[in-house]
Amino acid sequence: MSTKMQIATWISGGRFRKQIRRALPLYITIILLFVIVTQIDHIQRYQNKPGDYLKKLMAYQSKTHTPNTKFPKKIWQTWKVDPLDFEERESTRARSWTKMNTGYRYEVLTDGNDLDYVETHFGPEGENRPDIVETYRTLNATIIKADLLRYLVMYVEGGVYADIDVEALKPVHEWMPKNISEHDVGLMISVEIDEPTFANHTILGQKSQSFCQWTFMCKPRQPVMLRLIEHVLHWLNEVAQSQNTDIAHITLNFDEVITGTGPSAFTGAIMREMQAQTKETVSWDMFHALQEPRLVGNILVMTVEAFAAGQGHSNSGNHDNPKALIKHHYHASLWPSRHPRYSHPAFGMVEECNWNRECVEAWNHNTTHFDENDDATKERLIKEHEAATKEKQDKEDAERAQHDKEHADKLLEELGAACRRRRKPCIRRKCAKKKTLIETGSRKDSKSSRQSRAQEKMHRVRSNRR
Repeated sequence: MSTKMQIATWISGGRFRKQIRRALPLYITIILLFVIVTQIDHIQRYQNKPGDYLKKLMAYQSKTHTPNTKFPKKIWQTWKVDPLDFEERESTRARSWTKMNTGYRYEVLTDGNDLDYVETHFGPEGENRPDIVETYRTLNATIIKADLLRYLVMYVEGGVYADIDVEALKPVHEWMPKNISEHDVGLMISVEIDEPTFANHTILGQKSQSFCQWTFMCKPRQPVMLRLIEHVLHWLNEVAQSQNTDIAHITLNFDEVITGTGPSAFTGAIMREMQAQTKETVSWDMFHALQEPRLVGNILVMTVEAFAAGQGHSNSGNHDNPKALIKHHYHASLWPSRHPRYSHPAFGMVEECNWNRECVEAWNHNTTHFDENDDATKERLIKEHEAATKEKQDKEDAERAQHDKEHADKLLEELGAACRRRRKPCIRRKCAKKKTLIETGSRKDSKSSRQSRAQEKMHRVRSNRR
């Protein structure tokens, strides 16, 4: 029988089909194993466990990160609304950045576009980090979202970040010290609080040594930013678990915000990064009473005057100091009113001492011995404190209202002069409309300031009752 006839007989006899059926389970197993091996990294990303992906991503960073680059010419801020809808106060601060840095891209992320930004850069078409996207989408605490957003933006794009109430005093291209090469720096920060003598204080200790995070400059894809992001995600999950709720419904006090995502978290991540880069012990002693910028690894620490002048503590001096690069006006810092902190009913908050040693020692003594007084004395001390607090707030309200009025009057005078130089009716109508906006904005500023202080007072009362 010929070979062709043997093959035909074998196939027609069903031997070929029987062999296929016998081998089919093996073929299916091989195919499934191939699919699992090739897709395992994709599956792991969707387990939504902060930190699991960090090592692989860091290995990727080591290949793509190039240290010898310049800082991107970008300036980032975040606020509730688009710059076109800014009130005069925010517009004034924003213009200081654009006027001094004409070659820079300026962008504001708002409550209307922030989630889209995160989904674009950290979704499937970006970093493919569904854990980050879902966490950001779920968060309701606005200050936590604000902190996390600045870290996300600085990691992906880099540039300068500044809070909306920060005014530029010098152009960004003048920030880098002449004796330090920009190529050697990946992150520029500044000392904010330098009060190590309070390190063991029950309330002030964790806030007594910190770097400023209302303004800093960063190159993209710095490992420290990624580690900071991972820390925030891990911390949020821990808080949610401890409160037996989800991230959307966690409640946080003032100090938890500071240590979880704020300056203390920022400082801790940076100190650990410095130690990892230098392989040496890094302590706050290296930055206490810093007189000149100091480069540790690729992190440049500027003196306290650079980003935190005029605080009234930490030897921060004033904004006339040639080392001062920005000015923080604090008018957007309303988040403490939503996160209570300890306030003694008769002696208030120790933070009101603004790091004055004698004031802090008096507060410690008075609060420690308060219960030794009789009920009448306690009631008298509480009423005296409430009266003094009200008087102080009324005075601040009056001063702020006067300042706002003087500022508005100045703008109106300038606008009026500009309007008189333009004779066309359409231009005059535009001037009149802008005049109304200035007057309305001034009234809104004063009203929002009073409301924020009332909210903070209400939270203090609730905190004391607890």
